[in-house]
Amino acid sequence: MKKRQFLGTAALAGLSAAMTLPARAAAAGGPALLTVTGAIGSGNRGKLDPVRDQMMYKQKLSFDKAYAFDYAALTALPAITIKPTLEYDGKQHTLRGPLLLDVMKAAGAKVSDNSKLVLRAIDGFAATVTVAQARAQRYIVATHLDGAPMALGGLGPLWAVYDADKVPEMAAKPLADRFGLCPWGLYHIEVQA
Repeated sequence: MKKRQFLGTAALAGLSAAMTLPARAAAAGGPALLTVTGAIGSGNRGKLDPVRDQMMYKQKLSFDKAYAFDYAALTALPAITIKPTLEYDGKQHTLRGPLLLDVMKAAGAKVSDNSKLVLRAIDGFAATVTVAQARAQRYIVATHLDGAPMALGGLGPLWAVYDADKVPEMAAKPLADRFGLCPWGLYHIEVQA
């Protein structure tokens, strides 16, 4: 085997292994990407830990129990696809992920139409939507953009979003005003009964 071919094959093998590592880690109980607190069932983790939960601690969150989802748990939920026109380039993009209310159900959330969901992004931005609004606008927790997992540093790894093109009162607004209640970099949801 030639040296160049050997190095190329070795590099491709290493890249392939690196790309499948997150999937293996998530399947084995990978790190939490989304934490749901508030009016939920028994949860699957304990109270806020000021050391391990630095971002939540610095954003002054507090909870006695939570439900944490890793990537595998989120992508195992039934997913839907939406194709909104995004403000960033004025083009339609394909977003895929479970319905926000299906995520709430999986977390054991105790909600009514008037319950509120505080959607919090990694930069501290928070938007509040009612359960009725999340249902009517069919919010999803997007995990994929245009067929690829969303990366941290972009719009992901999770984005609470809906298809604004299909909601008449939102489609009538300028593109830049349609997604004010759609935090990208979503990492925490507080359920307020």
